[in-house]
Amino acid sequence: MIENAQLIGLSRQMALQRQMDMVANNIANINTTGFKAEQLLFEEYKMPVASHGDFSGEDRALSYVQDWASVQDFTDGAMVQTDAPLDVAIAGEGFFVVQTAGGERWTRAGAFQLNNEGTLVDLSGNPVLGEGGPIQFGPEETDIRISADGAISSNEGAKGRLRVVEFAEPQALVREGNNLFSGGTPAPATNSRVLQGFTERSNVSGVAEMAEMIRVTRAYESIASLGQKQDDMRRDAIKRLGSMNA
Repeated sequence: MIENAQLIGLSRQMALQRQMDMVANNIANINTTGFKAEQLLFEEYKMPVASHGDFSGEDRALSYVQDWASVQDFTDGAMVQTDAPLDVAIAGEGFFVVQTAGGERWTRAGAFQLNNEGTLVDLSGNPVLGEGGPIQFGPEETDIRISADGAISSNEGAKGRLRVVEFAEPQALVREGNNLFSGGTPAPATNSRVLQGFTERSNVSGVAEMAEMIRVTRAYESIASLGQKQDDMRRDAIKRLGSMNA
């Protein structure tokens, strides 16, 4: 019985540790432009083989804790006005498209800049894609304007249109490093508009995440304390058994 309780407690501790990693990552990115918070989902896992011998029927089943999925929170973050011509935010469900060494990736981080070749890139140096490919500017171009539909122009005229995509099932997206997502089936955006001179803040709530961190820490410590008490019970039982045999 003690072994079963310890294994169940250990499964909960392992899940709490992964949850703490996720909470810590959310807090670390609270000031990351366009970052989307992530949450962990748990489910009951009934051991198909082992059972508790002191009970009968359905009460014999041993229930463990399993973290089976993570959920992305794609709600919009607050829009911050910067008035910088290359800062762009998306109001709605859309994502910008950038070209990486691993292929096309999706991002909500619209703090763009120009590299030495005049290519529009994200903060990691990945080219931002328009409907016709990377967007290029000449060294003398000024007065860059980006309209609500993503059309880009400068003093030299039209430069193309930002490629903005949406997903019917955004939870299918896979989170990668550098604030990028992969996977899913992109489709041209229909419910999004582009805001020039704005950036989207992270949608992480600092207060909520700190409260969650405290809750997870206390739950972990409580289970650790229970495990220690179970070890003490086993130690006392061994001592008593030894005394009786002597």
